[in-house]
Amino acid sequence: QVQLVESGGGLVQAGGSLRLSCAASGSIFSVNAMGWYRQAPGKQRELVAGITRGGTTNYAHSVEGRFTISRDNAKNTVYLQMTSLKPEDTAVYYCNAGVTTRDFRSITYWGKGTLVTVSS
Repeated sequence: QVQLVESGGGLVQAGGSLRLSCAASGSIFSVNAMGWYRQAPGKQRELVAGITRGGTTNYAHSVEGRFTISRDNAKNTVYLQMTSLKPEDTAVYYCNAGVTTRDFRSITYWGKGTLVTVSS
């Protein structure tokens, strides 16, 4: 079994910054692509940013230039540095990871989510 545990959410004023972390643990052979998604109340879950094991990144247009995704492969951890936060960034943020398990199955896992609230 594999677990993804997010941390770093909270309440911040508009214009502020937060850093989210997500650590994968358990029966892991390798962690492949990782990403952050978010879901605001009444809206569908959307991709915020993704990163390959080799470090190639992609971002939603709405966060480009404000958010930075990075990872530490040795720690099986992905980060999301969020700056210039806006009230519309308020959402539950979910970590996602493609994992090859020790018995060589390829499975996508999700964290339970961390709430980010940006006040105006």
